Amino acid sequence: MRLEELPYIADSAALFLPWADRQWAVFLDSAHPFTHQGRYDIISAEPYKTLITRGSVTEIREGSSVCLSPKDPFSLVKDALGEPSRQQHGLPFSGGAIGFFGYDLARRLEKIPERNSGSDGIPDMMVGLYSWALVVDHQEKKSFLVGDCSKPGLESRWPHLVTAFSQIQIIGWQQNEFSVLSSPQANLTRSEYQKAFDRIQNYIHEGDCYQVNLAMRFSSFCAGDPWMAYQWLRSTNPSPFGAYLNFSPVQVLSSSPERFLSVHNGLIETKPIKGTRPRSLIPSEDKANSEALQQSDKDRAENLMIVDLLRNDISKGSEIGSVNVPKLFDIESFATVHHLVSTIQARLAHNQHALDLLRGCFPGGSITGAPKIRAMEIIEELEPNRRGLYCGSIGYIGFNGNMDSNITIRTLVCSHNSLRFWAGGGIVADSNAELEYEECFHKAAAMLNLMEQFRSEKNEIRSMGC
Repeated sequence: MRLEELPYIADSAALFLPWADRQWAVFLDSAHPFTHQGRYDIISAEPYKTLITRGSVTEIREGSSVCLSPKDPFSLVKDALGEPSRQQHGLPFSGGAIGFFGYDLARRLEKIPERNSGSDGIPDMMVGLYSWALVVDHQEKKSFLVGDCSKPGLESRWPHLVTAFSQIQIIGWQQNEFSVLSSPQANLTRSEYQKAFDRIQNYIHEGDCYQVNLAMRFSSFCAGDPWMAYQWLRSTNPSPFGAYLNFSPVQVLSSSPERFLSVHNGLIETKPIKGTRPRSLIPSEDKANSEALQQSDKDRAENLMIVDLLRNDISKGSEIGSVNVPKLFDIESFATVHHLVSTIQARLAHNQHALDLLRGCFPGGSITGAPKIRAMEIIEELEPNRRGLYCGSIGYIGFNGNMDSNITIRTLVCSHNSLRFWAGGGIVADSNAELEYEECFHKAAAMLNLMEQFRSEKNEIRSMGC
């Protein structure tokens, strides 16, 4: 293992900029300059192995070697990582797997009906194995290049990487052009949303389920460099679990506020979000919205359902008796919304790997409903399009066995000149259709603002790289 301290720069976007247009470049982003809360950012590129899952087959590529496997994708990533190594440097990541696990990977784990249309050709999983990473510690104001030089090609690349990250020039973030070429179109009208809502209510009253997450998809045509759009998104809607992935032909722009699962030295943590109120520019109104959320019996009940679901999911991979809830119904405030957030912790069982835990909890209960399998069946019935990456997870699993991952919400997916995002919320027995519909737009506000910011009526676009 090699570790070298490099000059610290407060805004990690400047460090990522030279890599942003490279295939398989990754930026796990705590948006520190805008929140002053997130501690670590992780930047990497040039994976020595990639795993891409489509349906029942995973393509594994290493150098010129390509093989196809029908095995479980989570197990394939686990096998690629090998046995966890001991690392004493204290950083969260020093090489390993980074990528996304799409919501529809659940079909490899459970029997879910196939009723609605596909996810626009986006793979179900895209994960790279990275031999090096730049880890920026904003708390200590230090940056470290770390890597495993036993992996292919890193020893000879190391001096170049040190030089590349030591000679960063701080320049303005407006580099390339990006344009949104059409108004966003939702895949559910208000009346269609009402019908889906009513159907969920019927299922709840019939005893099929307690809660179902219902989401809408918004889409527009676009052109240009999505990295441009991501820089605007992270400055206007900073979130602690953001990410930019350039996995061409798909780019992922995530401003997720929600941690799914983390494992650090065997400690498991998840922080489900259930309960939302809009922010206001009027301080008294903003405070009133926050207090109303904190005191809402409906939102507390909704949150508690998911806490119980996740306690059960986590217990499958944790030491007996170690699951606990240190924080219940906390308020966390973001640029456009207040959220009701709980924290669940446990200890990873000795015979379990972080990927076993991820598999056992996937997808996150906060974005399915309860009971999970029945809620997913209802989602498949009522949502017109497959979710794809939405409500899956983005994150890392290190060679050392540590993991951190988000719930992939507040996320735009760019591919084939199309820009898409989703917004939704949990429906329970005492939900109000009009309020739930409005909540979708509160959650979509940052992405809708981005589309408005980059909306273009130009007939000629100089770059068509989206």
